[in-house]
Amino acid sequence: MKGQLRFKRLLLKVSGEVLGGADSSIDFDRVSKFAAELRGAVDAGSEIAVVIGGGNILRGYKTSEKGVDRVAADCMGMLGTIINALALQAALEHAGVEARVMTAITMEQFAEPYIRRQALDHLQNGRLVILAGGTGNPYFTTDTAAALRAVEIKADALLKGTKVDGIYTSDPVKDPDAKMIRKLSYIDVLRDDLRVMDATAVALCRENGIPIVVFNILKKGNLTRVLEGERLGTIVA
Repeated sequence: MKGQLRFKRLLLKVSGEVLGGADSSIDFDRVSKFAAELRGAVDAGSEIAVVIGGGNILRGYKTSEKGVDRVAADCMGMLGTIINALALQAALEHAGVEARVMTAITMEQFAEPYIRRQALDHLQNGRLVILAGGTGNPYFTTDTAAALRAVEIKADALLKGTKVDGIYTSDPVKDPDAKMIRKLSYIDVLRDDLRVMDATAVALCRENGIPIVVFNILKKGNLTRVLEGERLGTIVA
């Protein structure tokens, strides 16, 4: 049922861990559950682009700490995001959602190259777009890629799906007294180095007036509730 949405077009950023399991880099049961969440949001009438990290497969900066050249390590990380994107596309199609993978790195046998106008056309025609390969450049995180693509597709908001309910005063896993913060400014996040997203991503959103909503993507129905206006998580604006 399509009704009034708080955000019509959105960029959803999630980490690779959303797809990963304890015994494998990709847990296809998790992928299917995530695809079902996305289908609910598409059915509600939202236009969605997704950026997935590759941390369940490989993190470039951590690999570089093992002696691998940083540029090579980051290239490996970009490929990890493409593997995740293809897995999600397959799950979405199985769930009845038309999806396209677009990559910042040209590999036309696997996916479409990222072309802004083509991405906009997909969104306007009801297709979910999965944007993979980061920015296509080393030294830039998938957070920065998400912010950049959010600006390019003129998203109403950048949604950061995490494993916790929002931004807290301290790590809620380690500190039982941590309190969730409902609203912050971009300056608050940058000044206090809150690390919910990297500074480049936050600055890009600030410069272009794109709100960031941090919420728990693992709770069933949360994505649709955010789109419909329920005040979940933390908003940075």
